[in-house]
Amino acid sequence: MHTSSPPVVLIIEDEPFILLDAADFISDAGFKVIEAPTADRGLQILEQGQKIDAIFTDINMPGDLDGLALASIVSARWPEIGLVITSGKVRDVAVLPAGAVFLEKPYLHERVVSAIYDTLRIS
Repeated sequence: MHTSSPPVVLIIEDEPFILLDAADFISDAGFKVIEAPTADRGLQILEQGQKIDAIFTDINMPGDLDGLALASIVSARWPEIGLVITSGKVRDVAVLPAGAVFLEKPYLHERVVSAIYDTLRIS
């Protein structure tokens, strides 16, 4: 019997409690979770060749990159990776990469999980 490994979600969030909560409910939904406290660290993980199926990222973070800049890089370099972007500060969602989903904070856990599934490009 062939068993496939669960999809891998990279969660990028600088608020430790929000990161912990997201990691808990996303892993409870059956995903493998990798955590990063900044978009810069998230990009490092991607560049190391780690298999990532989807990214759930906040927009506003410390460092050289914010979530939108990272999403733009990911969309260009790794178009197969699904993108779910969140923020408590409503932004112009017209600047999102094609196929990305935006969720305003506070978000429902179920909506995040649903959005991740919606962005997966797994055959």
